[in-house]
Amino acid sequence: MAVTKIHPIKNTLNLALDYIMNGDKTDDKILISSFGCNPKTAHLEFEQTKKECSSKVEILARHLIQAFAPDETTPEQAHQIGLDLCNKILKDEYEFVLTTHIDKGHIHNHIIFNNVNFKTGKAYISNKRTYHQIRYQSDKLCKENGLSVIDENYKIFRTKYRTNGKSYKEYVEFKKGNSWKNKLQIAIDKAIEKSETYDDFIKTMEDFGYEIKFGKYLSFRHKDKRDNGRFTRAKASTLGADYTKERIKERIENRENLRSNTNSKTYNYEKTSSKNFDNIIDTKNNKKVQSSKGYKIWANRHNMKTMANTLNEIRKYGINSYNELDKKLQETATQRQNTLNKIKQVENSMRDIYSAIENKNTLKKNKLVYDMYIKNKSDKDFYEEYKAEIIAYKSALNALKKSDYGNLDISTLSDKYMALKEEKGELMAKYTTENSTIYALQNLKINADKYMENER
Repeated sequence: MAVTKIHPIKNTLNLALDYIMNGDKTDDKILISSFGCNPKTAHLEFEQTKKECSSKVEILARHLIQAFAPDETTPEQAHQIGLDLCNKILKDEYEFVLTTHIDKGHIHNHIIFNNVNFKTGKAYISNKRTYHQIRYQSDKLCKENGLSVIDENYKIFRTKYRTNGKSYKEYVEFKKGNSWKNKLQIAIDKAIEKSETYDDFIKTMEDFGYEIKFGKYLSFRHKDKRDNGRFTRAKASTLGADYTKERIKERIENRENLRSNTNSKTYNYEKTSSKNFDNIIDTKNNKKVQSSKGYKIWANRHNMKTMANTLNEIRKYGINSYNELDKKLQETATQRQNTLNKIKQVENSMRDIYSAIENKNTLKKNKLVYDMYIKNKSDKDFYEEYKAEIIAYKSALNALKKSDYGNLDISTLSDKYMALKEEKGELMAKYTTENSTIYALQNLKINADKYMENER
C-alpha cells in the first residue's frame, strides 16, 4: 500500500527541487526522471510555461509524495509506479520531476509538477475530488504490482452506504414530527390512497402544497419551505424503495396490496379501505341547517349515511364499541412510541458500527505512517510531515478500545450494519402504518363524537 500526500509550493521552488534530487537520498541520482523539462532547470522552465500561458496563479508547483510500506517494493519498482502515476494523473500535460528516495527505511517518491497545464494554460485544481483520483490511481497501480491496497471491504461498505439513511439528528426531528423527509413520505402515502390514476396522484400532491419537478426522478418541494427550499428526489437512496416514480405508479395500480407492501414482515393491521369518508355535519350549530328545512333534511340523511360508513370502517379494525375505539387509539399510540424507541436503539447501534468501520479504516490507512513513526520517534521532520496521520491513528485506536465492536473486522461489521439498516427500514414502515392508523382512527372518532352530540 502507498500513502499519498500533496501540497502546494508558492515560493523557493528551486530549493524544493534541490531537496528531492539530493544524491544521498536518490542512490546517487540514479532514480530521477522528468517530463517536459530538464531536472536541473525545471524551476526556470516551470516559470517560462507560466509566462507563455499568461497565468497569474500564485502557486508555482504541486509536491506529491507517494510512500510505500517497508520491505514491500524495490526502488526500481517504486520509481516505475511513480512514473505510471504521473502518466495517469498528469496525462502528459504538466512538466514534472520524479525522484525516488531510499533513505528513511521506507521507499517513497517525490513528484513536483508544474501548477500550469502547458496545453491549456489553466491551473491545476487541487481539491478532494482530484486528491481522491490520485489515491484511486495509486491504489490501482499498487494492486496491479502486487502491493497491498486499501481494505476492499471498506470500499464496498462506503460505496453501498454513501447515504446513511436517517441521521440521529434527523431522527430527533422525526420523533417531534418535524422531519420533512418523513412528512413527504406520509404525504405520498396519503396521495396514493386518494388517487385512482398517476395524474390524480400528481394533482393530489399539488393540493397538499408540493411543487413537483419532472425528469429522470420525480422531485418535490413544499411551498412552506419545510424542506429548506430544496427539491427532494423520489429515489430509493433518498426516500426509500417504495417512493420511486416507478414504485408509486405500481402502488397506485395495485392499491389493494399497498398495506402488505408497506408493513413490516412481522406486523400487520387489519386491512382497511382506502375510501375517504365525509365528515359529520354539526346540525346543532350549523346556520344553514337552522335556516333551511330542505338542507336540514339532507344533512340528517348525510349524517346517517356517513355514520353508517364510519361504523363499517371502525369494524374493519376489529372495534365493536366506542370504548374499544378509545382503547385501540391508546394501544396504537403506545405501539408507535415503542417503535420510535426501537428506531432510536437501532440508529445508535448503526452509528457505533459506522464509527467503528471508519476508525478501523483509519488504522489500516495510516498504519504504514504510524509504524515508521514508532521505529524512529526522533525524526522530527517526519513527525511534522505526517502529524495529522499519526494523530488520526492514535485517536482511532483509542476509540476502538472503548467500542463494543473493536474486535470485529470490517466485513463482519458491514454485515451487521446491513442487517440493522433492513431492520430500521421495517421499523420505519411500521411507524408509518401506525401513524396512518392513528390518523384514521382519530378522524373516525371525531365523526362518532359529532354524531352522538347531534343526537343528544
